[in-house]
Amino acid sequence: MMRSGNRDMRRMLDTMGLEMKDLGNVEEVIIRTENKEFYLSKPQVIEMKGKDSTIFQIVATSIEESQRETPSIKEEDVILVMQQASVSKEKALIALTESKGDIAQAILGLTT
Repeated sequence: MMRSGNRDMRRMLDTMGLEMKDLGNVEEVIIRTENKEFYLSKPQVIEMKGKDSTIFQIVATSIEESQRETPSIKEEDVILVMQQASVSKEKALIALTESKGDIAQAILGLTT
């Protein structure tokens, strides 16, 4: 573990080719997974830029977690909507998501 602090950490980041910057005044960070959403209020966000990638370090004291309501959409439902409405897979997925999985409603929304 480093004991000499921030200066040594910056030297190490420089040798690795990373540039570190505090984004400051971030109000909220939202992380969405397939089943959950995490709301981080007033976090400290550090951005570390490298040659090929960017890393964000987030430190928050207040975290709220909630379940996401995502309808399970079957592949055959998407194919049916694609065929009946003559649309792309992306449009069929959006329509099914907006209609909460209702196939007939999705087709009607795309054809009218």
